[in-house]
Amino acid sequence: MTRRSVYGGVRGVPNSGGDTVNQKWEIVDQALGNLAKQTSTSTQDLGGLVKKLVEVAAPLEGKIEGAGKAAFDGLKANVDQIAYDLNMGMGSIAQGQQGMDAALNAGQTAMADEANRAKKNSGFDAAKFKG
Repeated sequence: MTRRSVYGGVRGVPNSGGDTVNQKWEIVDQALGNLAKQTSTSTQDLGGLVKKLVEVAAPLEGKIEGAGKAAFDGLKANVDQIAYDLNMGMGSIAQGQQGMDAALNAGQTAMADEANRAKKNSGFDAAKFKG
């Protein structure tokens, strides 16, 4: 029995023995592009969640003392910069994913073009059986 697992656009292909422990991976078309779109959406959500955390924790502000209060005050004072830094970092990840997607697609196209060129220029007459 052959099993295939799909996770996030990456498909595991069982080896010749049929087991899935030693899998080779192939990138499914559009996987990186879709991942970049999801990362972009997550970026927007993450920055908003950090700001919401400070808002939701505000009622606890007067009840926290010591190191916890200092940490919360630091978070509160720097929440905009923290959200910005997270957004920029996630944006860079999404940009990298888009670049990998473009490179993968260009490589696939170049490989197919080169294979077609080689096929057209090859002589298969020697392989024909003559009766």
